[in-house]
Amino acid sequence: MQLPEHGANPRYVYTRLGMEPPGRILDFSENCNPEGPPQAVLDSWPELATHLQNYPDPSGEPFLSRVATYHGGSDEAVLVGNGAAEVLSLIAERYRGKRAIVVHPTFSEYEATLVAKGVEIERIIASEADGFALPVGLIEEKLMEASVLYICTPNNPTGVLPTEMELLSLIVKAGEIGCEVVLDEAFIDFVDESRSFIPKVKDFPHCLVVRSMTKMYAIPGIRLGYVVATPDVITSLKSGAPHWNVNGVAAKIGAVCLNEVEYRERAVRHAAERRADMASFLVNYGCVVTDSSANFLSFRLRDGLDSRELYADMLARGIVLRHSENFVGMDGRWLRIGMKSVLELDELKRELADWFSGRNS
Repeated sequence: MQLPEHGANPRYVYTRLGMEPPGRILDFSENCNPEGPPQAVLDSWPELATHLQNYPDPSGEPFLSRVATYHGGSDEAVLVGNGAAEVLSLIAERYRGKRAIVVHPTFSEYEATLVAKGVEIERIIASEADGFALPVGLIEEKLMEASVLYICTPNNPTGVLPTEMELLSLIVKAGEIGCEVVLDEAFIDFVDESRSFIPKVKDFPHCLVVRSMTKMYAIPGIRLGYVVATPDVITSLKSGAPHWNVNGVAAKIGAVCLNEVEYRERAVRHAAERRADMASFLVNYGCVVTDSSANFLSFRLRDGLDSRELYADMLARGIVLRHSENFVGMDGRWLRIGMKSVLELDELKRELADWFSGRNS
């Protein structure tokens, strides 16, 4: 049976598989900041409620100008949207009937939005043997045939972060031949803001950088994201967006979030510490682990062990991992773990250790 595509929807998984959900579920398939939304957001609820009766600002203020200030750019270079998903859909329209390169394994939404616009997809598969490093040479060979190149940095689901030289090399090459580049930086704030390509966009007008507020700030319920590009590109994208595409409460929450410096620093430290600890644990049991820079990691079991069996057995214990059956190039052999609290990750390690101990013979 094909496992259901999912992420952050554990009860759907149990229902689709005909399993009775346990009373307590630990969901490691999603990868939002385990701290939850910033306290400043929670404290602002009474004030936010006073805006429910008002129409939102059509441009997404006060979030729009806060994004521009945060990145040291102009309002005209930013378009905010109802989550990065809407932004990706607006971008895909730009390439209707053209050809796009998508580097796999990666986030399925790129192809989903592109195919919906009649875009022809050229798939390039990063090598598992090379740790899923960005295949720069292969990409450069195909650039002449494409109108756009999509790169997730750091990548989801591997967490692998291309080097600055790799990215710059591809972006320069793409610019020389008239190919645009869409960089998805949904997880870059778990690395370091200095690794974002946004400050360079003004020098590379063929680049569009997509960001999500969901992961770092643990606010998936309100849907908020944005894209930074040159003003002419933003004007073009905006023409396809519906009026009031960002609700007023979301815009205010987003503006509050971007002020949370210490909150972000805690999240980066936690992700790095927990990722290193979990990677060490898995390697000790013979697993292969991706060199992730994000708040998750992917791993493959040692030869002779079945990832589907592990996935199902963890479900029976109330633990939901992210399978990889719908990630091209991983094909179900890999599993992904989102970094949660220390207590939750310790519980996961105990359950995994118990599972591995029964398969040591």
